[in-house]
This record gives sequence, structure tokens and C-alpha cells, in this order.
Amino acid sequence: MRLRVFAALAVLSLGTLTGCGESGGTANAALRIMAPAAPGGGWDQTSRTAEQAFKAADPNRKVEVFNVPGAGGTIGLAQLAGEKGNGNLLMTMGLVMVGAIEQNKSKVTLVETTPIAKLTEEYEIVVVPAASPFKTLADLVAAWKAEPAKVSISGGSAGGTDHIVAGLMAKAAGVDPKQVNYIAHSGGGEALNELLGNKVSAGISGVSEFAEHVKSGKLRALGVTSGARLPGLDVPTLKEGGLNVELANWRGFVAPGGLSDADKKALTDLVTKMHDSQPWKDAVAKNGWIDSFQTGQQFAYYLDAEQARVKAIIAEMGLVS
Repeated sequence: MRLRVFAALAVLSLGTLTGCGESGGTANAALRIMAPAAPGGGWDQTSRTAEQAFKAADPNRKVEVFNVPGAGGTIGLAQLAGEKGNGNLLMTMGLVMVGAIEQNKSKVTLVETTPIAKLTEEYEIVVVPAASPFKTLADLVAAWKAEPAKVSISGGSAGGTDHIVAGLMAKAAGVDPKQVNYIAHSGGGEALNELLGNKVSAGISGVSEFAEHVKSGKLRALGVTSGARLPGLDVPTLKEGGLNVELANWRGFVAPGGLSDADKKALTDLVTKMHDSQPWKDAVAKNGWIDSFQTGQQFAYYLDAEQARVKAIIAEMGLVS
């Protein structure tokens, strides 16, 4: 009987130690990736693509993606801030969140996170339903200038990349950005459903989110935000259509604040291994993403600069009340 008690205590002690190790970022601990938006959008797509690449790079590690939608990712950001010191948690984020923090006057900011890596850049695409009377960007702009309120534009979160593009387009077209009838959504799936249902005039999102439906003929593309036409997609740039607008969205990973140096290095090494995997490289090519990998202090500096840049843009666009 005494031997059984000792054995039970030994197992309990081992289990306790294992649990403590997992919460601190051990080599084989489960990794959780938060997509701070509803399913179907860019963050969700990036998170689930990374999940498969993580598993390919390290088959022994369990990886789980979960969604925390709302307020341009700031609800998820607040939840991440409550996980201080957790070395087994990543949150997918990007330019959208930088703008949403300003737009929503979020009490929690990116200062309370640990920058891990910038992953990709992606240009935006402006589309209309297949049955739309707008055949070209010029058609859309003419209607927009005549009656701004009647041209509804569906996209992602308020203050995010899609919203910023709409504001920049309006300014370039001579339309007051404050008059843009922008319909914000927490996930790309909702915006897509409105377009496919012919319920809005136009939509703006990342190229990878709409490209399939453009190629199938369900949506008509009017322009992309790149400086030159994109390979594999016969769509003119906004500049070709007369609007001097060029902007690339970007996405990356941050972790909770308060990480130990060891946990920060472990997460950075893990993400680097994922980035170097063939499945990730294949997905980047398939989705038309631009590899813009940065880690460590380089990404931290970039994040600081982006916060200052985006704050100035959305203030100029009148997107912050």
C-alpha cells in the first residue's frame, strides 16, 4: 500500500512539473495561435496556413488555431494581454490591427505584446458583383462623385487596411473621405457574402481573399493597390484607373508581453523554422503573398514605424472621430 502511495505521488509530481514546463514554452508543448477575427478572413487564412506549416516543420508539436473576433482584432489583443508570460501563444495580426487600435481607441495597445515576426505582405483588390453596372474603375468613381452615400463599400474592420484604401481612393477621386459609405465586418467571409448576394456596390480586401471568385467570374475586379500589375491576375492597378493609390497590407505574429528571453527565442526559432518549411513557401506562392520575413528588433522597429504612419493616415482620412 505504501509503495502505491509513493508511486502515485511520483506520477503526480511528474505531471505537475510537465504542466509547469508546458506553460513556459518547452520544446514539445502545444502551441496555440489566435486569429483575432471571424473565420474566412486574412488573419484566419494566415493562421490556418501557418498551423499546417508548423505541423510539417515539427510533427511532434500539437498546434491549435482559435478565433476571437471583434473590433478589428482589439478584443483578441486584450485577451492576449491577459496571457502575460505565456510562451506557447501567438496572435496573428497586422496593419488592420494597427489602424483598429486608433479607430477603437483601444486601451490595450501593441506595447503590451512581444513582437515575434513579420510574415507577409499582400496587395488589396477592389471588386464589384458580377451583375454590377460598374464595368471599370472609372464607372465606379463617376457614380461615387455624383452621390457618395449611394456607393456602399464592404470590407474588413473599421480603421483597417480595407477602410484605409477606401479613404485613400475617395481622396484621390475628389470625394470627401468622411462621406464614404463603408460597411465594416470582422471577417472576410461576411464581406464576400454581401458581394456575392449583390447587396453592396463594391468590396475591398486582400487579393488572396477575392482572387478565386474573380477568376470564376462571380466577382469583377476593378483594380489592385500594387504599383504594377500582379502576375497571374489580369487586373489593372488603381493608378492605371486614374487613382494615385498604392498600399500593401502586411501580417505577422506577436506573443504576450512579459516573455522570458528563453521563451522569446524559442518562439522566434519555431516561427523561423515554420517560415523555412516547404508547405509555407508553397502557400505563399499559391496565395500571391509577398515574403517579407522579419524577426526580433528589426520587426519591433518596423512595428513602431507602422503605428506612427497609420495613425497619421487615418487622422488625415477622418477615420478617427
